[in-house]
Amino acid sequence: MNTIQGIILGLVQGLTEFLPVSSSGHLVLFQKLFGISGGVLSFDIAVHLATLLAVFVVFRKDIWRMISHPTSKLTLLVVVGTIPTVIIGFAFKDLIDSLFESGRTLGLEFIFTGLALIAAEALAKRQGKAKGEKEMSYLDAAIVGTAQGVAILPAVSRSGLTLAGSLACGVEREFALKFSFVMSIPPILGAGLLDAKDLVQAGAGLGMPVLPLAAGMVAAAVSGYFAIRFMIKVFSKASLKYFAYYVFALGLAIVAEQIFSGRIFGRLF
Repeated sequence: MNTIQGIILGLVQGLTEFLPVSSSGHLVLFQKLFGISGGVLSFDIAVHLATLLAVFVVFRKDIWRMISHPTSKLTLLVVVGTIPTVIIGFAFKDLIDSLFESGRTLGLEFIFTGLALIAAEALAKRQGKAKGEKEMSYLDAAIVGTAQGVAILPAVSRSGLTLAGSLACGVEREFALKFSFVMSIPPILGAGLLDAKDLVQAGAGLGMPVLPLAAGMVAAAVSGYFAIRFMIKVFSKASLKYFAYYVFALGLAIVAEQIFSGRIFGRLF
């Protein structure tokens, strides 16, 4: 990986982490297109952790409120939502690692994300009065956390499924967005630290030059900040179906490549 590729991949990670289109899926997609294999895991860890800086900056008041009041409703909702995510992550870790390595199911997972987004918008329209932080139940949080756990699949969007889960539970759009982003902190931080520990124990080190890694991290943090601001501005008015159309088209293009060629993503069957 050279520095230009590092910057491009960092931008891809930052922009897509907080849009409901799957950052991990896009990282795997671009790495396949660039033909990059060495140091992929260490780079992915670094840019995912870099995007957390954007969350801390934008939601610093809410995060400080959670830290200073550990028994507050928001804190407990995040804790409850994190539990099913952790259980799913540990239970299917080996399967997920193999799917990330092969990239063979990317197309199908993008299509699944699109279906989830459209279904969530349809369910949200049938709900009554929308729930805010006070009205959201711990069962709602567990459902959203389960959706986040499913999103450990490479091209299933974490933000997309958590937003979809919140809307399906009748949570108001503004709080659904905040909850989705704040709830991303434990799994991204935990997964990054665990993967980093595995790299150190395996003696793998960075596995790539420092400059592309640093450039990618900066690009991910900056673009992630603007992606969050963009979602805050448009999500209350914009429908998720527009993001669904994008991931549908992308998923179908990948599946078509697998059926007729398979040179980039491998044969589907």
